[in-house]
Formats: sequence, C-alpha cells, structure tokens
Amino acid sequence: MVSIAMFNNKGGVGKTTLTNNIASYISEIKQKRVLVVDCDPQCNSTQLLMGEDFARDLYWNGSDDKNVTTISQILQPIEDGDSSISAKIVPIKSSQTRFNVDLIPGSPKLSIIEDRLGAAWHELKGGDIGGIRKTNWNTFLLDSIKNSYDFVFYDLGPSLGSINRSVLIGCDYFLTPMGTDIFSILGIRNIAEWLRSWLSLYDNSLKLCEDRTPGTLVKFNIPSEVKIKHGYIGYTIQQYITKSYGGVRRPTKAYEEIINGVPNEIEQSLGGYLKTNLHKDDLKLGDVPHLYSLIPLAQSNSSPLLKLKGTDGLVGSQFKQVQDYERILKEIVDKLFNNLTK
Repeated sequence: MVSIAMFNNKGGVGKTTLTNNIASYISEIKQKRVLVVDCDPQCNSTQLLMGEDFARDLYWNGSDDKNVTTISQILQPIEDGDSSISAKIVPIKSSQTRFNVDLIPGSPKLSIIEDRLGAAWHELKGGDIGGIRKTNWNTFLLDSIKNSYDFVFYDLGPSLGSINRSVLIGCDYFLTPMGTDIFSILGIRNIAEWLRSWLSLYDNSLKLCEDRTPGTLVKFNIPSEVKIKHGYIGYTIQQYITKSYGGVRRPTKAYEEIINGVPNEIEQSLGGYLKTNLHKDDLKLGDVPHLYSLIPLAQSNSSPLLKLKGTDGLVGSQFKQVQDYERILKEIVDKLFNNLTK
C-alpha cells in the first residue's frame, strides 16, 4: 500500500480537484483500490465527492443514519485523552461516489482536535511515549487498513500545524500542487523550513524515549524513521490565466519568470527530501490547465472531470476541455507511477 499526502502551504492551487481526480483515475484506469482521507477541516474533498446535501446532513443536521466514520471520530479517543485511535473505521464505499474511491470524510471538529495533537507534540519533545503514540495516529490508521487498499491519498489544508505534521509522519510520500504565483513558491520555502525544524526534533525525541525505556518504540509499533524524509515525489503547476494581446493569448513576463524559477526553487527547498533514485528532472509531473467552468460543474454534480457528460450540463467547447484534461491527467499519473517505482 502506498500513502501520499497532497500538500502545499498555499491555498487555492486546485489541490482538492487534483487529488480526487488523480485518485479516481488510478481507481478507474489503473484498477487499484483507492482511499481518500479528508484531513482538511474545511472538508472540501468530502463535499466534492459526496455533494452538499450529504455534507449538510452529516455536519449540520448531525445525521446518525450514515454508517460511516469521519476523521474526527477516528481521532476521538485522542481527544478524550487516550493514546490510540478508534478501532471502528468505516469509510464511505466507492459504490456511493462517481469517483469510484472510498472516502474517510473530513470534519470541522478536526480543528478542535488539533489542540490535543499540539499538546501531544509538547509531550513528545520530552521523549514521552504517550505523546509519541498520539502523534503517530496516522501510522496506526494506515497499519489498520494496509490490506484493504493499494493507494491512500490525503487531502491536507494549507496549515503548518499539528494535524498536517502528524499526517505526514505516517505517510510514505508527499506531493506539492502549485500555482503560478510567488506565494506558492513561498509556501514551498515554508514547508522546507517547517520540515527541517520538526523532523530533527522528532528524531531526537524517539532517541530520548528509547534511551530512557529501551524497547518501548517496538512495543507500540513506532517506526524508527519517518518515511517522508526521503519521500518527496514531485509537483504540478496550475497554469496561469493568460491575457489577450491582439487577439492572441500570451503569458505575462511575471508568469514566465515564476515558471522558469520553480525547478531551482524545488531543488533548493525540497531537494533534500527526494525519494531515493529520483532526480530533480523527474519531479515535474505536469501542468494543470485552468478549468474555468468545469470546476463548478464537477462540484455541482459530485463528479470527476472525466465523467462529466451532457446530462450533467456539459456543453460546447467543454467537451474538448474534458478530452484535453484526460490527456494531461494520464501524463501526471504515468509520471507519478514512474517516480514511485524508481
């Protein structure tokens, strides 16, 4: 099983759309068992996959008749002061979505649990096994579902907080969807600085715990290494909306400068975290076009872009847009698979 966190410190880069369309493509075309875990308190993946009516029933009306487990329910024991996660993990099944993927729904309550995870991090700094176990909740989640899926994708919010840190501690790899603006690049710099600071501290905490009580980490199935230390597998760039000059759409000079600077920025900031055997030239997975009216159409129909049809409201040139996106998505997924197998 492969677990991948989709993460950038910059919002508005099309991360949720890309995450779920990649997941759907891998399920449909590559014939893999795929789970999406919505770890963004805004629950964008949940709303995209299931629709607003489902989200309203689940979050606003508090409906109990949906036999599913949200991410906050999985973490409820930690919120209650325990060091483990819930044994009950019931995702939404792929048959209930047009994306053909299973889903662990997000929860706005995740923001509240972040305080508990922040406190666990302070405990961890002193080598406390309770803090280490709480921080490794995603390690335990992945271990509990490892025989059920081939791929697990995590949709993360832009925060550099305890939720995303604990998700990354359990993941194999991470990927950074980017926009063509300076804030996406600054987001990459922030991630690099953030990773450097806490990965070193985490390693020291594990050593302190093991020195103090030998065998404790093995007893509680705590890995000795964080896989994402060598788990960066690439980035995508959301294309800039070009402007028209004399009837011809052309990119601006600022856009070109940002595009040309991304590879060096990625290498300088995240080059130390590359997956083994990857070269910097392997990291660009593809350019994601601006999809204009396709995005709200996909959202309103809770559909992957490739499954949009005339009955969903697809008209005119939008059919060509869907065809173009299929080609681009294939390129991204093929490069992703190539990076994973190197």
